[in-house]
Amino acid sequence: MTSNMEENTVSEEAIRLAEALIFASTEPVSARRLAELLELRQLVPDGVDNLAAFVTAVLQALVQRYEGRGVMPVEIAGGWQFRTAPDLAPALTRVLERPRRFSRAVMETLAIIAYHQPCTRVQIEEIRGVSLGQNVLDTLIEAALIMPKGRKEVPGRPVLWGTTQDFLRHFSLRSLADLPRREELLVEVPENTGAMGRPQTEITFAQPDHATLPDSPAQTNVGLDAEAESTKPHVSGPEGS
Repeated sequence: MTSNMEENTVSEEAIRLAEALIFASTEPVSARRLAELLELRQLVPDGVDNLAAFVTAVLQALVQRYEGRGVMPVEIAGGWQFRTAPDLAPALTRVLERPRRFSRAVMETLAIIAYHQPCTRVQIEEIRGVSLGQNVLDTLIEAALIMPKGRKEVPGRPVLWGTTQDFLRHFSLRSLADLPRREELLVEVPENTGAMGRPQTEITFAQPDHATLPDSPAQTNVGLDAEAESTKPHVSGPEGS
């Protein structure tokens, strides 16, 4: 926890430096990188003996400064980056370019890698139940969403695949631990009883033929809410009900 002394010793210049560094960086800025720059510019007071706590205090002060603004610094992919305010996403979807579209096969493969990494091509095929085309992997590699994570020590030594830092940025995740858990993805659906007393429940998912992801590490949260709405399950009972 940040001490009162460290909070009180945060200078305006330290906050401005953190703001400029995060704004100018194309990659998330780590606390270590900010600490090095603060020390280089001699903005760490002599009375501070816990540099990590001081950097945390600087970042907290910066976050408070941007409360209620159109953009804000957020912790993501092991660092800090400016993102648009989530409540502005509906307004921005009307003026920003349409994000890149990926096929269902690509998105399914990405989800399997994200939750089962590191995994081989054969393991991906076993989970999906169909063969995996090289073009699917090539698409994810080109988008910088997956990368080789070594080789599995079995005959043939197949490549192990895992996600990248760009994957975390695209989905606004601080780490893989922030991925939705299995129980959060399951939907409880009430059963309808038919004329014979048997449960008759039909579940259909209104998923689009293609899912979307940004072309590049775009610094927005645009489209996430809309995409989530499009994948909600629709339940219909027996015919004629």
